[in-house]
Amino acid sequence: MNKDELYIKRCIELAQKALGKTYPNPLVGSVIVHNGEIIGEGYHHKAGENHAEINAINAVKNKDLIPESTIYVSLEPCAHYGKTPPCALKIKELGFKKVVIGAMDSHDKVNGKGKKIIQDAGIEAVSGILEKECIDLNKRFFTYHEKKRPYIILKWAESGDGFLDKDFKPTAVSNSLVNQFVHQLRADEHAILVGTQTALNDNPSLTVRNTEGINPVRILIDFDLKVPNTFKIYNKEARTLVLNSIKEGTEEHIQFIRIEKENFLQELMEKLYKEQIQSVIIEGGRFTLQQFIDANLWDESIVIKNENLKLENGTKAPIFNHTATRIESYRDNTVSFFKLK
Repeated sequence: MNKDELYIKRCIELAQKALGKTYPNPLVGSVIVHNGEIIGEGYHHKAGENHAEINAINAVKNKDLIPESTIYVSLEPCAHYGKTPPCALKIKELGFKKVVIGAMDSHDKVNGKGKKIIQDAGIEAVSGILEKECIDLNKRFFTYHEKKRPYIILKWAESGDGFLDKDFKPTAVSNSLVNQFVHQLRADEHAILVGTQTALNDNPSLTVRNTEGINPVRILIDFDLKVPNTFKIYNKEARTLVLNSIKEGTEEHIQFIRIEKENFLQELMEKLYKEQIQSVIIEGGRFTLQQFIDANLWDESIVIKNENLKLENGTKAPIFNHTATRIESYRDNTVSFFKLK
């Protein structure tokens, strides 16, 4: 790994500290290096606050070193005025010696403009360092802007003999260690989705409990509004979107969005895009999961399996024929990770 890659790797590590907290903004880290020594580093904490480059600049004690320094950033510096002024202009104004960029920003507001501002100012700019890793860091952000839909993660837990529950009643399938992993997953992602049946059967609250983190936006697909508003999914713990065919409008933290059963998945993607939902965990029951699987509408799948548990009868796990990219063991449970190529 050369020096540039080493510093971009550090940018990625910094950026990851804010996972789940920057929506609708991307995750970005930045490092400032003078004569082979890091003199400032920072990352974007949350939307509306300073961008990574500004936090890194502010961390530099001796600002006189900046014109002889290189600034590293995992994503192309922004070129537009949002809640904060463009970072590319700040880099130009301070006159850095060189700028090293991980991934270019395909988002239409930036897309090469940041790098151009820097180069036009006579500053050397290099991009595409650890590009794959930098794109992966912002897979949610890029999917949202390029595909006009959230990044989709399917998730379910099944018994050794392939059931989601016993005799169609809520059944604990995974162990406590896996449950902690699942709550971390919720904290990392933007939203979590279930269908009518899961909400009625399990009465889930879909919040983050076994770890630190922000509650994801809850999405309930309930065409006929069968789920009573006394259920946990309606409590005040998180913003909740209820997609249904009956009513539209907002009541406190609950937003009702009307949707048709025809072309349901496509319309759902459009509605979630409009609500700026960048990633969603589909924790629905078999029916909901199978719809996404059959439509090839997913980016990652996480399948938890309790090999020793035999349930014999109940809801069958979804039909899913893909090869895992990696498998992790959590005591007697395995967690398989899949990516849709």
